[in-house]
Amino acid sequence: MNSEILLTSAAGSAPRTPTPPSRLPAVGITIFTVMSALAAQTGAVNLGQGFPDFDCDPRLLDAVNQAMREGANQYAPMTGAAPLREVMAAKIEAEHGRRYDPAMEITITAGATQAILTALLAVVQPGDEVIVLEPCYDSYVPGIVMAGGVPVRVPLVPGTFRPDFPRIAAALSARTRAIIVNSPHNPSATVWTRDEMLQLQALLAPTDVVVISDEVYEHMAFDTAHESASRFDGLAARSFVVSSFGKTFHVTGWKVGTVVAPASLMAEFRKVHQFNVFSVNTPMQHGLAHYLADPAPYRDLPAFYRRKRELFRSGLADSRLRLLPCEGTYFQCVDISAVSDRSEADFCQWLAREHRVAAIPMSAFYGNAFDQHVVRFCFAKKDETLHAALERLRRL
Repeated sequence: MNSEILLTSAAGSAPRTPTPPSRLPAVGITIFTVMSALAAQTGAVNLGQGFPDFDCDPRLLDAVNQAMREGANQYAPMTGAAPLREVMAAKIEAEHGRRYDPAMEITITAGATQAILTALLAVVQPGDEVIVLEPCYDSYVPGIVMAGGVPVRVPLVPGTFRPDFPRIAAALSARTRAIIVNSPHNPSATVWTRDEMLQLQALLAPTDVVVISDEVYEHMAFDTAHESASRFDGLAARSFVVSSFGKTFHVTGWKVGTVVAPASLMAEFRKVHQFNVFSVNTPMQHGLAHYLADPAPYRDLPAFYRRKRELFRSGLADSRLRLLPCEGTYFQCVDISAVSDRSEADFCQWLAREHRVAAIPMSAFYGNAFDQHVVRFCFAKKDETLHAALERLRRL
């Protein structure tokens, strides 16, 4: 009788969707999605979201096609295709002077964002603190929260966006498990110097803090060398070093990246990796391995983007937008104070709607929406795209 009542009651009620507590209650749609949608709606030139609007090298496509035709279409090993791990070991040794064991210390990931989240899940326990240096890429803090950690926000020096080591030192505690660093830096386009990397190494030397070094723009340092954490014994021994084939080879939609770390850290990383991704697109891994046999494409990349940087900066030189230094990445930040007293977010909305150019407010990269009248443009675009945007921006 009781089961009949339950069945009758269930049949007469509306379908119910459960509402479990949100893991990320403070997170909404990202500013990149918002501004790209607004650019499409208004017909604006999209210099907001950081992706190229030009094609990759046809030789890379040929290499992937060849891999597919030769049968590389089933699961790759969880750690990544052996040829790609081996070529990455040789590349890092040639670029940074450190040899990572391709079998035990290199893993291929589904992009850099997955690599960073996996590193956090691997080492952060509930209640652990993780230092982030603001402004920072928007996936860092949600990743820390999903791992059960506590984000500790330390601002870079306003205006210059250099690391503030006294403030970083003050943020270290017995609960600090990790620090995320990013150079070349998105969004500010600064590049950490050798001296700054040495200061970080000395600061962390007496601690057990893990470094997650986001180096996805490693081949876009223009006026100084990129100082990878891999170059420094004390940092390499405690670091997950993350890179991105998508950023380097203009194929952001492929979502293929790499992470290197000492074997003990990598063992923990792989425990998580095998259960949230397991393995990454097989033919693309083999195509990348073949393509990387020639170092010219990534060694020529700084000159390629330096020219685009100069095109964009020269186009704004006589405008009312004040150019901030651009040492690396494919982003240019500008001070909007002489153009408008609007907030950064309002300015970007106005710019897209009224002048049909999309940008990103720097305040979107701060937890407290700190506003310093700075916005970010992406110059990883065709020359004609940049010229169209510059014509509109010069009218401000």
